Amino acid sequence: MSESIRAVDRALEILLCFSKQTPQLTMTQIANQVGMNKSTTHRLLGTLERKRFIQRDPSTGLYQLGIRLLQMAYLTLEYNDLQKHAAPVLLRLCEQYRETITLSVLDDTDVVFLDVVESPQRVKLAASTGQRIPAFATAAGKAILAFLPEEMVKKILERSMQQFTPHTIISPEDYFIELRQNHKQGFSISEQEYEDGINAVAASILDTNGQPYAAITVAGPAYRLFREHMLEIGPLVIAAAQEIAREVNLAKKPE
Repeated sequence: MSESIRAVDRALEILLCFSKQTPQLTMTQIANQVGMNKSTTHRLLGTLERKRFIQRDPSTGLYQLGIRLLQMAYLTLEYNDLQKHAAPVLLRLCEQYRETITLSVLDDTDVVFLDVVESPQRVKLAASTGQRIPAFATAAGKAILAFLPEEMVKKILERSMQQFTPHTIISPEDYFIELRQNHKQGFSISEQEYEDGINAVAASILDTNGQPYAAITVAGPAYRLFREHMLEIGPLVIAAAQEIAREVNLAKKPE
């Protein structure tokens, strides 16, 4: 690996140190996480700060992600065909069911929300764009995993399976039984598996080869979004996912 490529790799490692749990870090913490000496870390942080990918609080000396990344994220979302074509469908589902609707993609072992339309009701699921949650314990994640090769799913489960609530499925055998059922019916449900009191129903958005690249979810309090209701909603969520897939595929076709 050349020195210039190594520098890029190290700079990206620095950016990946920051998360929702650790939004601010000292230089020492960053150096320890990426396994670099402090002088190299300081030099790379200076470059990232000048380019506004990193910013430093002068009063505390703590580093955090900079405004340039936020600008790039908004630019990506603005021109993202998936988000653009999904937006009216998400809004329609929210108006129809009055629950929170999310559009998410699989990233490593998590699902990440690309778009969120909040429920208009006072009691609702709290979700935000960019939020990450474990794929295996969510309806969206299960909807996507149900259409992936089992070997790929096994690797994800080996790294991320843990008990979040008494309802979390932690048996790989039971989990694969459910995934096969989800694949057959075309949608998945989650009953308080990641968070107590929250249920959700989701369907995958599939490409022309039947591969999943995103999912849409209807999520809300378990007392409103009970199992029978989710089973009724499921086929309509599938239809919404198929509508988004058609719009995205049409947009990709050359004129």
